[in-house]
Amino acid sequence: THGWSDFIPGGLYPKAGFRAPLLPYLLSAFYFLKLKVLINFIMPLIGALSVIILYLLGKEIFNKKVGLISSLIFAFIPLHVFYSGRILTDVLFTFFVLLTFLSFWKGYEKGNKNQRIFFGIFLALALLSRYTALWIIPVFFIYLLIKNKSFKFLKERNLWISILAFFITLTPWLIYGILEYGNPLGAFIHGAKAAAYWGGTQGWTFFFSHWWNMFSIIGFIFIGAIIWIFYKKEYSKKKIYLLLIWFSFFLIMAIFMPHKEERFLLAIVPPVSLISGYFINKFKSKALLIILGMILILFVSLATNFYNTSSLYHNTNTECFKEITLKLQEFQGNFMMISENPPLFRDSIKQESDYYPDTLNEKTLEEMTNETSKKVYFIFTKFNSGFETEKWKNLKVIMGEKYTLEFECPKDPEVNWIYSAN
Repeated sequence: THGWSDFIPGGLYPKAGFRAPLLPYLLSAFYFLKLKVLINFIMPLIGALSVIILYLLGKEIFNKKVGLISSLIFAFIPLHVFYSGRILTDVLFTFFVLLTFLSFWKGYEKGNKNQRIFFGIFLALALLSRYTALWIIPVFFIYLLIKNKSFKFLKERNLWISILAFFITLTPWLIYGILEYGNPLGAFIHGAKAAAYWGGTQGWTFFFSHWWNMFSIIGFIFIGAIIWIFYKKEYSKKKIYLLLIWFSFFLIMAIFMPHKEERFLLAIVPPVSLISGYFINKFKSKALLIILGMILILFVSLATNFYNTSSLYHNTNTECFKEITLKLQEFQGNFMMISENPPLFRDSIKQESDYYPDTLNEKTLEEMTNETSKKVYFIFTKFNSGFETEKWKNLKVIMGEKYTLEFECPKDPEVNWIYSAN
């Protein structure tokens, strides 16, 4: 639920519409069926299926060879590989974006009427996966406008069938918006507002400064492909300007977002891969050599990324967090845990869990211990901590004066400990 669950241990259930619902509902089915062990395989599976869909899209738009080269690129681009191993909305979103473009091309360029219905359905599912699908919708409008050189396409019956399929698929979420917000678009409006105040702000150059980390050598092959496309005036081809609109519009919208993360650009990895694959295929006899060199560099980039990530997550803070969790598992009976991250401890310890009070002092901590008949453990770990230095130091002083020390992590005892209330 990406943060919403943080409120549940405290008995609070705020409006959850600011988060797209599809991934949480998908995961909940596995929890309900007691198939939790399979959850870690969901994102890698969806990521792998996305590679296959990209091949099909490349084959439809260009040819089999371009589809194969593009899917190979997509399979090894660091941004896609890294996030295919994490439970976040971006991989599922990209999966449905790919299905949306595939069904759009088959429906509106190849004349398959059933695919026009699927186009509306997949676009809605992409939106339910991640609200940034709203940035995808104008891509099709702009494409059809350029292609038809007029607004006559708005009168086409098939387009309205797609739109109808889109809204029918969205109906449950629109009803939720009415019930929860008093507005069918309430959840989307909430999501837009949340994007303005959540996660801090980054400058407009953020994505460009992270270009190599996200795309490795493909980022520069893509830039070369763009230069070649404009030099050869290939941009007048429908298949090319559809991909260019997809890439450009989505990137511009992402740049204007206050909060930025690398994963936000995962949905433009497909057009980057397809345009790069199309460009490499133009080298004909030298294409194989280019592909081999490209894969070698991508492997080195991936190895570097995985090493850096491993170093980031395997440090004193994570090790102490694990030691604290193991110590809590040794405690007998029912008890209450007070910490900064109740969901993390509740998931692994299976005991009642709550947050430290907003106003942190001796009185508020004593009130928390008096509210329950259970033994209370106060936990602090630097892992995923948002406490300012002064705040955790003050907490440590109170613990030392009023409560009993149960455990300290030997590697960094000052900021990784458990105290209990007598």
